[in-house]
Order: sequence, then structure tokens, then C-alpha cells
Amino acid sequence: MAMAKYSTQTWNIFHPITHHFPRKSPNLSVSLPFYKTPSDFSSLSTSPHLNNNLAPAHLSFKAFASSSSSSSFSVGSAEYTEETATKEKFQTSLSLPGCSTSLSLLGTGYREKVFAIIGVKVYAAGLYVNPSILSTLSTWKGQSASEIQDNSALFSSIFQAPLEKSLQIVLVRDVDGKTFWDALDDAISPRIKTATPVDESALSTFRSIFQGRPLKKGSLIFLTWLDPSKMLVCVSSDGIPSSVDATIESANVTSALFDVFFGDTPVSPSLKTSAANGLATILK
Repeated sequence: MAMAKYSTQTWNIFHPITHHFPRKSPNLSVSLPFYKTPSDFSSLSTSPHLNNNLAPAHLSFKAFASSSSSSSFSVGSAEYTEETATKEKFQTSLSLPGCSTSLSLLGTGYREKVFAIIGVKVYAAGLYVNPSILSTLSTWKGQSASEIQDNSALFSSIFQAPLEKSLQIVLVRDVDGKTFWDALDDAISPRIKTATPVDESALSTFRSIFQGRPLKKGSLIFLTWLDPSKMLVCVSSDGIPSSVDATIESANVTSALFDVFFGDTPVSPSLKTSAANGLATILK
């Protein structure tokens, strides 16, 4: 097949693509009913109750984000959203190693690498957040999706909040671990003006996770920010991970990585657009 001509050694899968995506999906529909009682938050957590002091009474993640690029369905007691461009499925609520509560899906998207004029999808991605993060976003209540997408201060507030955020990456084709890391490093390093010894140590730890590790189609990579200077990395080829592969402790590295996906030039415009649309619906 012609696809076999594209060597993974040439893929910079984290470099922004050159063509443009629409800022907002025209048929976006997100159903996120507002809750009025503390019990309405209970379905988002494996714990009986969330800290209700952190959750504003006018905002809720009770339902999951969906858009024209995703569809939703249930399997048993679990709810999923399908990222329609890749057909990859994302649980709408996840319990991850190191997190204090379940995280809720805010948006999904995909990464496409363009060879000549042919778009090749490399991975799907979903952004999960601690529902209590809503308490930090009331300033932007009422903004449209396009305003939110262009608002670096809002995404900075999400990052700076000392509450968990996690990016789930699902590979939709085989990628060599070294190729994956090299592309990630190429995206992170330019965003760090002057790397300190702490940064270099963190990057070395990060690199060691992927060196010599084949990443097969369907592999899951979770990048979980616990706070602005601490991030957990989990890699699994067999479903949701139960353990942490590495802890990255460097404010420069963790912030640079967040900027790769949610800064002004995101590597997956569809993911940031979906997250912005989800936030716009929640913050009505």
C-alpha cells in the first residue's frame, strides 16, 4: 500500500500542521445540565462526594463533551465519546493513578500529519479535568467558543489551577518510541528559553520512558498534570493504566507541554476547538 512509503523516522507528530482548521465546529452540541444540589456531582467521582466548596452551584460537568466530531454511547455502566475522525473511544469519566478524584472529559480531537497533500492521522487525544476546576473559570462566564479558544489567559488559568488535568493520547498507527519522543522533544524544547539542570533532568526522565519502546496502534499515553510543576506519565498497551511510569517535576517542562496542545499554535487544533466549545457550553 502507498501508506507504507511514509517512514516513521520522518514524522514530527507534534509539529503544528500547515493548513488551517475552522475555529469552531458549526454543529456543536454539548449537553451539560446545570446542577442545583451537591448530589448531582456524585456520578463524576469514585468517591461518595466531591468537595462542594470548590464547585460553583451554577456550573457542572454532569454530562460529557460532545461535538460534530464526536458521538456518544454507553457500554454497560460506562459512557464513552467516539472521536469520529479516528473512531477512537474515550470514557467520559476516568480514574487515573495519582489523581484524587475521577476526571471528566472536556473535549476530543486528533493529530494529523500532512505528507505532500495527504493527511495521515497519527493519534486521537482527549482532555480530562478535575470537575472542581470550574471554580477557577467564573471570570469567563458567558464567553463564546471562539473567544475562549483565543483566550490564552483562560487556558493558563486551567493549567495554573492546582487540580488535575490529563491528556489521553491514543495511537492510531504504530510509532517507534524514539520517534515519538524526538517529535515531542522538538515541540517542547523551543518553548523553554533557557533549560536549567532541573529541566534537563526532567527531560532525561521523560525521554527514558520512550527510548527503545515500540508503541503499537492502540497504545495509550496519559500525561497528567497534578499541579503546574508536577506531571505523571503513564503508558499502557492494555487499557487504562494502573501504575505510573514516571514523575516529571519541572515547571518549565510541564508548562511547555501544556502549551504544545493548548497554546496559540496547538499541534491538534481540533482538540483545542473541542475543549473551547465544551467550556463555552459549561460557562453559559
